[in-house]
Amino acid sequence: MNKTKILIIEDEKPIARFLQLELLHEGYIIDIAYDGRAGLEKAVADPEYDLILLDIMLPEINGIEVLRRIRQSMSTPIIILTALDEITDKVMGLDTGADDYITKPFVIEELLARIRAALRKNGLNKNDVSLLKIFDLELDIDRHETKRAGQAIDLTKKEYDLLEYLIRNKGLVLTRNKIIEKVWGFEFVGDTNVVDVYIRYLRIKIDEGYEQKLIQTIRGVGYCIREGKDED
Repeated sequence: MNKTKILIIEDEKPIARFLQLELLHEGYIIDIAYDGRAGLEKAVADPEYDLILLDIMLPEINGIEVLRRIRQSMSTPIIILTALDEITDKVMGLDTGADDYITKPFVIEELLARIRAALRKNGLNKNDVSLLKIFDLELDIDRHETKRAGQAIDLTKKEYDLLEYLIRNKGLVLTRNKIIEKVWGFEFVGDTNVVDVYIRYLRIKIDEGYEQKLIQTIRGVGYCIREGKDED
């Protein structure tokens, strides 16, 4: 199966590693370059990259120059990911040819959404699935709609985000901390009981009135979505 291939050009190794792990988890193929010269060489040498994540403050060659040189011969989608948040920096990046501009610190869910949007815009997302489904429950990602047995279900944004995360990881047991990290973000400050609250909201909307219960509790661990018996 063809997979979307992303190049990360980032000199801060902890950030590069974090991005690599998150994107691998999403099913992307990842390469990393830790300076501008190496990143430019990789980008030009391999036309198979579907998207590039590019820092601006890079050793050897800065990100804006890397972007300018790539744009001389390639139209690969490029998202700038940088700590520079001045309007002039954003204007320069976008005017030089970037498809999007995200400042650090960032929320990984927003970055993943921006990546999907950039790939869809260019018709390149080989990983993207617009319809997520388990049993008779469907999420239409493009329309942001949810249905069960053909009946529309009205969800809040956070309920939808939680359900999407569960379905994308269907069959996997997800801890409360992992759900908090992925759905609420690293900046969330509060009790993990918020997960239990939103799971209850989802169960009322998704499972109540249906013989087949999909949202499962794994006692002492967390939750998953699957067809089968609830262990709670």
